[in-house]
Amino acid sequence: MKNILKGFALSLSMLTSLPFFKVHNFYKGINGYAVMFYPLVGFLLGVALWLTHSLLFNYFQAEHLGIIIFTLLVILTGALHLDGLSDTIDGLFVPKQKALEVMKDPHTGGMGMIFSIVFLILKASTFVAFEAYYLLPVVLMFSRFNAVLAIYLFPYISKNGMGTLAKEELKSSHVLIAFIYIMVLSLFSFWLFILSILILFVIKTFFVKRYGGFSGDIYGFTIEVTELILLNAILLGVGL
Repeated sequence: MKNILKGFALSLSMLTSLPFFKVHNFYKGINGYAVMFYPLVGFLLGVALWLTHSLLFNYFQAEHLGIIIFTLLVILTGALHLDGLSDTIDGLFVPKQKALEVMKDPHTGGMGMIFSIVFLILKASTFVAFEAYYLLPVVLMFSRFNAVLAIYLFPYISKNGMGTLAKEELKSSHVLIAFIYIMVLSLFSFWLFILSILILFVIKTFFVKRYGGFSGDIYGFTIEVTELILLNAILLGVGL
């Protein structure tokens, strides 16, 4: 039980900027549990944003409130996944032999910056048009479950870091538990889940072919792209 609680604390400290339960050491035995809780952290973030939207709905114009919720999402996640998106895009514009080195560079390249700005504009616009905020917890949960599956199913190409420990300690039982609770919490949002899995395997096909697997940055890229596509799918009526 102690390792499970430490795993949740690590997951919360990694995926959010909340100043609670901060855990900075990847103790042996808790990393698999941390990954298992990724979708739950996404769900809790979604609930917080949904409640915020509900509380402020009568005080702000709908479009402006959408931008507020989008901004809160960026703040609460510490822009972690957006950083992975930017680094991953930078890696796409150099020969693949140099891509990992470029992705690890703390400085954002021109292409990463340009495409990240375009991505942010599109995502902000999506929040402006979005109305089904009760589905936001499900979207954030499914996108992070994609990261769980990517860690479990596909090779990890970096030589060190939390990703190595996570892959070593993530067991099939952890993935199964995560799958069970996301199905319960999402009330079996079947079509959104299927779409989420399809997005993952399209991303997997590209990056496994290009690099032979995933890295921490590509996990962040996967989360961000999954979120954006699911949100727009809901705008089109999928999952409603």
